[in-house]
Amino acid sequence: MKITLLTHERELDRKTNTGALALAHCGEIVERVAWARREPDTTLVDSVERGEAALVYPAADSTPARLEDFAHVILIDATWQEARKIYNRSPYLQTAPRVAIAADSTSSYRLRRNQPEGGLCTAECVIEILRRNGEDAAADRLEAAFMQFNQAPDTQSSRKNEG
Repeated sequence: MKITLLTHERELDRKTNTGALALAHCGEIVERVAWARREPDTTLVDSVERGEAALVYPAADSTPARLEDFAHVILIDATWQEARKIYNRSPYLQTAPRVAIAADSTSSYRLRRNQPEGGLCTAECVIEILRRNGEDAAADRLEAAFMQFNQAPDTQSSRKNEG
């Protein structure tokens, strides 16, 4: 199993970025690729074109795929607004099978505003993906780190600047 975080450049330096948390605690499974509109990562594009990768992205107009059918999962690591732009400006992502993750509970992420109802942050998505693929030890490790991160006062103060 491999999870690729397709990360918006603005996320790379944000203290509230939970993708960095997933990378730090599950680096053996999670990798980061910086999104580049004009020069997309060729390995990622090839994986989509070969039908090996699915995109975790809610899309009402698509036929949903089963997460369990893919060994490679792509997750856009950005704000919800940035994620829509990445998706809309990346034709190869639009051809990827899409998987929507319906969590058993609502998001507990409180360090950013403008979360859509039912939306999960990057770390929560990674936790769900790991659990569905039997990677419980990695999911537990990330979940514990996320709970601590979500309560950290230094990340809460930066929230006002990121909206």
